[in-house]
Amino acid sequence: MNRAVEVRSSTELRAGLSPSLRSDPGASRVSSVLNRNTRQFGKKHLFDQDEETCWNSDQGPSQWVTLEFPQLIRVSQLQIQFQGGFSSRRGCLEGSQSSQALRKIVDFYPEDNNSLQDHTFPIPAAEVDRLKVTFEDATDFFGRVVIYHLRVLGEKGTNKDPYRDLHYRAKLGEPRPHPRNLNFP
Repeated sequence: MNRAVEVRSSTELRAGLSPSLRSDPGASRVSSVLNRNTRQFGKKHLFDQDEETCWNSDQGPSQWVTLEFPQLIRVSQLQIQFQGGFSSRRGCLEGSQSSQALRKIVDFYPEDNNSLQDHTFPIPAAEVDRLKVTFEDATDFFGRVVIYHLRVLGEKGTNKDPYRDLHYRAKLGEPRPHPRNLNFP
């Protein structure tokens, strides 16, 4: 059974829905933003669950989104909602652990429409804490991509390194606990 969990500062489970594995909004990057207008078209709109907002890339040969998670995850599904006419014909999902080089997980082929698309992957049980979704061969003549929703579904991986969480919390500016107060597995 593939159970999805949500990675946030506080875990919320919505009744009847499988929540997504979400990156911290500060731990995501995008290839470009239309006219550098991050207020109207920035990366935050990929995850805000608002039907009226979107990430709109600038023009280019390919566009990408990177996500960092505070813990290891096992990805099983990617949900994307494009604006019709501004999608891509081919996508690539890559992942890695920590600062290792990204490696290809799977290629996928989105449809050029406005519906929420589920891409379920028969992938090996690789655990990653960094993902990169690359959109190639855009349907727009100028290479722009418009995405209303991006969700990563899967489950939490095993965290074998007790210091991994400390490093992530330090990046967020949280105080580090004294080593005597750590709960090692």
